[in-house]
Amino acid sequence: MTYPATRLRRTRSAPWSRALHSETVLTPSNLIWPLFVTQGTGIVEPITTMPGVNRLSVDRLAEAAREAVDLGIPCVALFPNTQPERRSDDGAEALNPDNLMCQAIRALKDAQPGLGVLTDVALDPYTTHGHDGLLAEDGRILNDATIEMLIGQSLNQARAGADIIAPSDMMDGRVGAIREGLESEGFDLVQIMAYSAKYASAFYGPFRDAVGSSGHLKGDKKTYQMDPANTREALREVELDILEGADSVMVKPGLPYLDIIRAVRDAFDVPIFAYQVSGEYAMLEAAIAAGVLDRDRAVIETLMAFKRAGCSGVLTYHAPLAARLLAR
Repeated sequence: MTYPATRLRRTRSAPWSRALHSETVLTPSNLIWPLFVTQGTGIVEPITTMPGVNRLSVDRLAEAAREAVDLGIPCVALFPNTQPERRSDDGAEALNPDNLMCQAIRALKDAQPGLGVLTDVALDPYTTHGHDGLLAEDGRILNDATIEMLIGQSLNQARAGADIIAPSDMMDGRVGAIREGLESEGFDLVQIMAYSAKYASAFYGPFRDAVGSSGHLKGDKKTYQMDPANTREALREVELDILEGADSVMVKPGLPYLDIIRAVRDAFDVPIFAYQVSGEYAMLEAAIAAGVLDRDRAVIETLMAFKRAGCSGVLTYHAPLAARLLAR
């Protein structure tokens, strides 16, 4: 039928009707809250490039955990700001059972046993050169040698209590190797969320400040992170990770890659997550500070875009704010 028999505005005419006809639903259970942890006691340290986001010492994580639970956020993601003196060329601190990440995992599990804990697996927080893998003398990333380190790092975090291992390094074959390692030690219920389509993006800058790796990075990560020009390659990466045992996959960054999320959703029937990365957060906050965006509306609209594109959930620094807004 055509106008006037059909008036699409009819179902938009009242709040109850808009709610009834909403095609996409966003709830706090779709959110994962990234947290940065640092050494020390009683520390809440603002990150200058990410207004409103702080580095927390381990003893302050219990407060964040309680906030997440109270808001209905089911999972937090941990990222360590490793001290410079604990960094090395081979990233050996990643294997230390009492490193900052493991301390943080245990603190969260002690504070809120029912809260999901996702842990990043890559060597960049632990290396002096800032890369996600081991470096050869000629500057190449050593894929297979790095995988051996990633298996050890994953097991280290699983023993500390991690619920989801999230390898972000983009080494070939690491998901299968990590899955085999977890199974061999009885961690059959520990999930793997693979950073499957992680692009060599300009949007990671503030994050590298947050974990202290920006000043260490030598060169770039284009030989292992994906070319922003490529879509079909992302589908190959996702397919391989699924075949190797990933329970869920991730696209990173988020908003500039909504088309990738949709392509993955159309091709695969698996849980898909997006990471609304630090640069996206910083851009939104800069526009909000300049008075050109309404924070509440912009935050919910961008998160709804991820769900509409096909995401099961989103890692976002706006998680606490979004959860409060969704509870209204």
